[in-house]
Formats: sequence, structure tokens, C-alpha cells
Amino acid sequence: MDLFQKCAEGIQRVEEAIQEGYYPYFIPIEESEGPEAVVRGKRVIMAGSNNYLGLTTHPKVRQAAIDAIHRYGTSCTGSRFLNGTLAIHEQLEQELAEWVGMEAALVFSTGYQTNLGTISSLVQRGDIAVTDKEDHASIIDSAKISYGKMMRFRHNDMDSLDSVLKRIPKDAGTLVIIDGVFSMGGDIAPLPELVEICHKNGARLMVDDAHSIGVLGGGRGTAAYFGLTEGVDLIMGTFSKAFASLGGFIAGDRITIEFIKHNARSLIFSASMTPPNTAAALASLHVMQDEPERNQRLWDITHRLHASFRQMGFNIGNTQTPIIPVIIGDEMKTFAFWRALLDAGVFVNPVIPPGVPPNMSLLRTSYMATHTDEHINRLLATFQQVGKELGVIE
Repeated sequence: MDLFQKCAEGIQRVEEAIQEGYYPYFIPIEESEGPEAVVRGKRVIMAGSNNYLGLTTHPKVRQAAIDAIHRYGTSCTGSRFLNGTLAIHEQLEQELAEWVGMEAALVFSTGYQTNLGTISSLVQRGDIAVTDKEDHASIIDSAKISYGKMMRFRHNDMDSLDSVLKRIPKDAGTLVIIDGVFSMGGDIAPLPELVEICHKNGARLMVDDAHSIGVLGGGRGTAAYFGLTEGVDLIMGTFSKAFASLGGFIAGDRITIEFIKHNARSLIFSASMTPPNTAAALASLHVMQDEPERNQRLWDITHRLHASFRQMGFNIGNTQTPIIPVIIGDEMKTFAFWRALLDAGVFVNPVIPPGVPPNMSLLRTSYMATHTDEHINRLLATFQQVGKELGVIE
């Protein structure tokens, strides 16, 4: 069989969706001002971004990126291992470690590469990576390509985790990896129970705080939110969300971070984080520290939306965060809802299987501190109107 034969067959559904006008992915955004964007020539409310604190347009963040280009140029043109380590990388690592309460930190070019390098370097032959069934794809992929074995437990089910850990041989090294905030459901991992079960079974615990840094615990993440920083072994975070940049980091004790630094292939064999990205992330950290009111505003908006969506009759699952899924169920009705919202001036993200379980198609909405009350009023009115027109709510 021709290697490319599967391409035509696999893309057929996509081409049909494009022709029929309900293909919702890879949509070019022509302009972006944080809470608003221009899509297909029309200004819309952006309710599908992970820009939680609205820092992509903060003047200090923008200026820091510009200044870094003037000082260092646009790229390091090499890996951290050789010519790609800048003084600003090390400054960012030091300040991040202090921010999340760890001894040391290491920055990577993307969040995906952070998980890839960390998990694959730590989980070696004879070791076990244990993951929640709703962990991010980067965690699952990283566990799969390691030389160890991957085991999974039911989502946020601590009895299931305990059962899995008890089946692991005592001489096997075990790393449990969980999302602090789950990216589709918006629910928070039960960290107190996780810490207790991991300690009881001799397992190390890594928390992926991609959607928690800048959001939970005053911006310090899930461990800080629960007051359990000392009970967590590794904290991972990304810069492509609340940090308004691109990249990622892993934080932990100094010896473990040094080991990852010298063994993570995604760090050693990939170009380092660019100067403007690094400077933007560092400036964003400083804004988080200097302007805590942004975090408070984000949570004020979040609490209002939770109550309003539920009052209108929408199913938003178990979300506890600014990630608010509106669960529709049927795939085509989800696409119809997405298109109607976009036509009415609201941008959201439709998610269908395998991104979610069967019959759980949803609109993933997410919010930022820079949404105004007017934005939220218009968004809620639009959701209510479209929801009634499509029979999703009464």
C-alpha cells in the first residue's frame, strides 16, 4: 500500500466540514487585544484563550520582549547545552524556583518539551510512570516514549490510584504525574489525597501546573493553593498561558534538576528559549508579583460565570476554575453552537472525541482578568440566546 493512501482517507471528514462551513479549527486570528480579537474581519469576544491574566498586551511585558531583542537579538541559535544559555535564562530559573517554593528550576523551549524531557529522563527501564486518565497529551506521550512502563488510574479517583500503586513492585521507581488543573474539565486535582497516597506507597509526585501557575494559590500553583509545596517533588509550568509567552519549566530539588538538565534530550538537542520569550516570561512573573489584583479579578469573573451558567441551565461539569466547559453531548449540535456563537461575536473552542469521552462533546471556554463586565454581560446573553435556539437550555 502507498504510504500516503491513508492521508486522503483520513482527511475526508475535514474537507467535508470545511465545505459545509462548520470546520472550527486552525482559524486565523487577524488581530488580538487580549479579551477581544478580530476573526474573519469581525471583532469578537475572546473566550477561548489561556491568557488568564491578560498579560500578552501588558506594556511591561511587551517592552521587556522588545528590550531583549535589542540586547540579545531574536534567537540563541543553539541549545542550552552548548551556546544557547543566556544570563536571563538563569535569572528566570532562579526567580521561578523561589516563586513556586522549590530549590531549583530549569526552563525549556515549550511546555510539551518540558514534560517530554523531564519524564523520559527520569522514568527509565524498570521504572513506572503513573498517570491520570485525563492527563494532558504531553504527559501521556512522554510516558509512552520513556523506557519505563506506563500505568493509568481513573480520573481523580484516589482508590484507583492507591490500587495501581499497590500493584507496583517495591523495587521499581515510581513517578505519579497529574495535572493540577485539568485542561478540559477545569477541575482541580485532589492534591492532599494524592500526596498522602504517594508517600504511603513510596512514589514520587510531579504536578503539571500549566493551567495553575498564575491562577491558583495566588499565582504560585496547585501546591501553594493547598499549602502542600513540601509534599510535592516536582512542579511543571508553561509560559504560553498566564505567562503570556512561550516555553516551560520544571522545578524541584537541585540534584534532580541537575540530572534532568544533563539528560533531557528535548533540552539538549533543541534550540533554547528565545530572548524575547524569556524576557516576556520574566516580566510576566514580576507583574504577577506586583499586581495581585489581576488574580483577584480573574476569580471574581470566574465565580460569576460559574453561577450564571448553572442558573441558565447549562451543564458545566465539575469545573472549579476559569476553564469552563459547556457540555453539549452531540457532536453536530456542538459545532452548530460554536458557529452560532462565532456569528454572534463570541469565540470559543469546540472539543469532540477523542479529545473528550464519547457523547461528551463540549465548548471549552476560558476567561481572563481583562474581560470587562460588558464583555461578560454580552457573552452570557449570547450563550442564553443560542442555547435556547438550539434547545440546549429551556
